[in-house]
Amino acid sequence: MQRLFSTFPEGWPGTGLVFLRAIMAIPLVQFGAGPLPLTAPLNEILQLLAAVCSALLIVGLWTPVAGALMAFSELCLLLFSFSIASMHLVLAALGAALAMLGPGAWSVDARLFGRKRIRISSPQDHISQ
Repeated sequence: MQRLFSTFPEGWPGTGLVFLRAIMAIPLVQFGAGPLPLTAPLNEILQLLAAVCSALLIVGLWTPVAGALMAFSELCLLLFSFSIASMHLVLAALGAALAMLGPGAWSVDARLFGRKRIRISSPQDHISQ
């Protein structure tokens, strides 16, 4: 999984990635709080996929995969539904951007797959024990 990310940025770039991931909560809030419209089953599946992907993006888990699936589902919703087209386009672009940029330092991906500090003990440490 480390090969999917070049770095896990901290500081201002990491904060920007946290804000981008927080904005991706919009489909999750819409799906959870909004009434279920009487639409085609395909639209409901795509909305559920977008909600699951946004939940993964909020915590920063499997960010490249979730971002790509979010972009795909939002583009499909753009083509197959008659709702606000600009929102689907913006969320698709943000999902693709997060898939390319990665999760940042403040994410589950960084904790699971980030840089690790390895402490090598000297042979004398083993003898003294």
